Amino acid sequence: MNKVTIYSASWCGFCHAAKQYLDSIGIKYQDKDVEHDAKAADEAVTKSGQRGIPVLDIEGDIVIGFDRPRIDAALKAHNITAKA
Repeated sequence: MNKVTIYSASWCGFCHAAKQYLDSIGIKYQDKDVEHDAKAADEAVTKSGQRGIPVLDIEGDIVIGFDRPRIDAALKAHNITAKA
């Protein structure tokens, strides 16, 4: 089971930045495309309470947008580290 899920769209620059950041620090994640998956879009709205993306779900901690300090804090809080 993935501990990190990102709700994103192909045209979203901040989504790309968030995924590139997670990739750069070796964090595995599940990417859900809200543009082509209505269920994923509904999940993102339910979890975040708004329609903006990206939405990151880090073990239940919701981070809206590419907020690197909040992403780092949530990863640390849940002991999520790079996988070899």
